Amino acid sequence: MTPDHEPDALREQAPPYAPPPETQRLIDELYRQELREARAMTPQEKLLLGEELFDYACSITMAGIQNQFPEADEVERRRILEQRLALQRKLEGRA
Repeated sequence: MTPDHEPDALREQAPPYAPPPETQRLIDELYRQELREARAMTPQEKLLLGEELFDYACSITMAGIQNQFPEADEVERRRILEQRLALQRKLEGRA
């Protein structure tokens, strides 16, 4: 390993994590099961699950906003959430 004062010291990366084979088999099987379930869903079910996922993500974000701004009331927290969603749309080029 190179000392910290050498410029290449920051370029070193840890080797990628590879789970044990039995764990990888379980991961692969769970993924295949998720694919089978997703393929069996109707478009309406997928749309509803997308809405549920969005609502869940918003609730987690709202909890983070409450933690970051404990003095903010519900109206202010929603305004911050809306700003963050607008920024995300802008970054994706959809605004």
